[in-house]
Amino acid sequence: MTHMMIMNATHHNELAKLDLNLLTVFDALLRECSVTRAGAELGLTQSAMSHSLGRLRQFFDDPLFVKAHRGMQPTAKAEALRPVVHEVMTTIRDQLLSQARFDPAQARRTFTLCLSDMGELVFLPTLLEDLKQAAPLCSLRTVQMPPQQMANALATGEADLALSSLRSAPEGLYQQQLFAHSFVTIASPRNPHIGERLTLEEFTRLPHVTVTLTGNSNIPYDAAIEEYGISRRILVSTPHFLFVPLLMEQHPELIATVPLALGSVFARLGSVRLLQPPLRMPPFSLHQYWHPRFHHDRANVWLRQRVKALFPRLPPSLEAPGFPNHASHT
Repeated sequence: MTHMMIMNATHHNELAKLDLNLLTVFDALLRECSVTRAGAELGLTQSAMSHSLGRLRQFFDDPLFVKAHRGMQPTAKAEALRPVVHEVMTTIRDQLLSQARFDPAQARRTFTLCLSDMGELVFLPTLLEDLKQAAPLCSLRTVQMPPQQMANALATGEADLALSSLRSAPEGLYQQQLFAHSFVTIASPRNPHIGERLTLEEFTRLPHVTVTLTGNSNIPYDAAIEEYGISRRILVSTPHFLFVPLLMEQHPELIATVPLALGSVFARLGSVRLLQPPLRMPPFSLHQYWHPRFHHDRANVWLRQRVKALFPRLPPSLEAPGFPNHASHT
């Protein structure tokens, strides 16, 4: 038997003495500094905890914990082992156990979503409310990035899901349609140039704000208008949806065409009035995207299912109460 084989056999025998249950006890004792509290956390009796602590002391050839004025105090060796034990247990919980199962009620993790500022305003409150109920120990984080960076963020795990209305999704990603949203024209309640309805003449004459998504500076979000051959007077282009009503507050002559779900939020806040566009615009589909690496990841699967369940229906229709439904279509 070679020297390397002897070393491997020795390490194997040593590892056999240190099973996962002992590391779990060690981790709990380091956090609680009390055999009683650690045992209560793990659901173990005082006798079982004492037996496990004895095996740990024998394995590491150190007392590890000594009696103190309050509870148990870690020895210098136990303190030196603290970061290693923490790292091992974190890896087991986050990497191994998460692959075997995902219990949202007990899970502690941060889900990261690629969202535009529109997505944050329209979808994030609903997602957050659902997460608070279904996974109370988890949290949400949002990031904004150009579409060409989205695939890499999903591949590396920097983001779990992306919610977007991209006309052409990055290659190599799974996608699922959540719903299709229509558009609405918004205007300041103080706009003096618009009456009960928005005419095509007013639509082409009044100055517009357009939203260009990050990474697509030459493609306005409402680019479908140009496909009708209608020329607009575009005064401002911005990548930020939330900037639009603030700009209208200072310049009430401006109008903009935005997704209906977003316009409805602005209208509820009292910052704009909704108007039906004087042309029929094709709806955009909102999808969620994820990378094949995480297609079978239990936490990712759970998150995708929750997102899909939250948005089973279309946003408010153009015939919603309080919304004028008598514009002329071309």
